[in-house]
Amino acid sequence: MSLIFITEDNATIRLGVKKYLEKSGYNVLGFETLKSAREALSVTKPDLLIQDVMLPDGDGFEFVKELHASCNIPVIFMTALSSEENKVTGFENGADDYITKPFSPKELVLRVQAVLRRTEAPANNTVPLNDTQDFTERVFIADKGKMTFNRYEHKVTVNGENIALTSAEWRILDLLIKNAMVVLPRAQILKECFDYTELSYERIADTHIKNLRAKLGPYPWIETVRGYGYKFIAHPQTK
Repeated sequence: MSLIFITEDNATIRLGVKKYLEKSGYNVLGFETLKSAREALSVTKPDLLIQDVMLPDGDGFEFVKELHASCNIPVIFMTALSSEENKVTGFENGADDYITKPFSPKELVLRVQAVLRRTEAPANNTVPLNDTQDFTERVFIADKGKMTFNRYEHKVTVNGENIALTSAEWRILDLLIKNAMVVLPRAQILKECFDYTELSYERIADTHIKNLRAKLGPYPWIETVRGYGYKFIAHPQTK
C-alpha cells in the first residue's frame, strides 16, 4: 500500500482529499504546516507528496526545492495558483504533476495513480523478460564528458560523479536515450513522460531540459532542434 503525505493548511480540503485517497486504497497522512511535514519526512519517506504552495509557515515551492536537494520523492502540487508562470515554477522545483483548486477528487486520484505508476521501481529487482538491454549499464561520451546510465539501478553518473535527478528529469533522460539521435517533439516528451497534451504546457518540457542540462554539466548530451524539440546526441562508448 503506497504511503502518501498531504501538506495543506485548509482542514476541509486536507481531510476531504485524505478520505477520498484512503477509499482508493492508499495510506495517507495529512499535515497542516511545513514544519510538521518536515518533521514527518525526517522519520519516513512517503511514496508521494501532495503539496500546497501558500502555507502559513512558508512557500511550498521552496519547500519542495529544499526537499529534492536531499531526496527524490515524487510531488504533486495542489494549489489555487493557476497561472502558467506558477505551473512552470512548480515544475522548475521538481513537480511531477500540478493540479489547481478547485479540482475533482476523481481527477486527483487518477493523477496520483499516474505519478505512482510512472515512478514505480521494478518489483523484486527482477529484470523483465525481453527488456534486459534497457536495464544494463550503458556508457556515453560527449566531448570530455563520460556518462554512465543504468535504468535498472536508477543511477546516472557523469565523469564518476553521481547525479541526483528528480523522477521527472529521469523519465525525460530515459526517453531521450531510448530514442538517441532521434528528434523528439516537446509534445511527445510531455505525453510520454507526464501524460500532458495541452500545448500551453510545452514550456514545461523546456524547463525540465534546462534543469537536466545544468545537472549533467557542460557537455553536449542534448541538442535543441529550434522550434521542434530535443535529441540525445552523445555517442555510446566503444570498447
